[in-house]
Amino acid sequence: MKLDILAFGAHPDDVEMSCGGTIAKEIAKGKTVGIIDITRGELGTRGTPEIRAKEAEEGGKILGIIAREQLGFRDGFIVNNEEHQRKVIQAIRKYQPDIVFANAIDDRHPDHGKAAQLLKDACFLSGLRHIETTSNGENQKPWRPKNLYHYIQDRFITPHIVIDITATIETKMKAIRAFRSQFYDPNSKEPETYLTNPEFLDTLKARAIDFGKMVGVNYGEGFTSSKLIGASSLFDLL
Repeated sequence: MKLDILAFGAHPDDVEMSCGGTIAKEIAKGKTVGIIDITRGELGTRGTPEIRAKEAEEGGKILGIIAREQLGFRDGFIVNNEEHQRKVIQAIRKYQPDIVFANAIDDRHPDHGKAAQLLKDACFLSGLRHIETTSNGENQKPWRPKNLYHYIQDRFITPHIVIDITATIETKMKAIRAFRSQFYDPNSKEPETYLTNPEFLDTLKARAIDFGKMVGVNYGEGFTSSKLIGASSLFDLL
């Protein structure tokens, strides 16, 4: 199954919180999108991996994605080695995306930066024909995405590109709220965390407002790229 966009997240909910608006916007325009969760989020203070899996399924449905997979790497211990690279390469070759979204290059959670470098290396290696991988017993063909973009998470990073998500901000927030075990719940008996502050979801929306202001729209999502971004015409830009 070929996809237009394949979004990777170190943990279930990374994608929804960081680039859900962009995904919903592209899906509304007819693009096909899938999500790969790298870990099960088993070290999370609240909830369980099983709960997170159900929440991820719900969040994906809200966005309108057509595929979601779980790689099952160890939460907190993502390693950029051959074993992990090959599993990511298998996913890239399976879905043959033109664009890959990956975690922030630097962030509060160490898994995010490690996942970002893992994806950067795997996207390149996936295009090398002498790296052999299989899927369902069949050899996979080399595939290198045209572009890799890193979404911005908790730590502020100056974006290289901002996508207008004004039309899909509410879809993004609804998808985020699907991960209810991770956010404010006055009836929860579990420990409080950074995410359970009652104002946390408001800060996500405020970040979208800040990015939007940078390009003259109401809400935006920021991305960085390790390669120069080109355009066929200046009139393609806001």
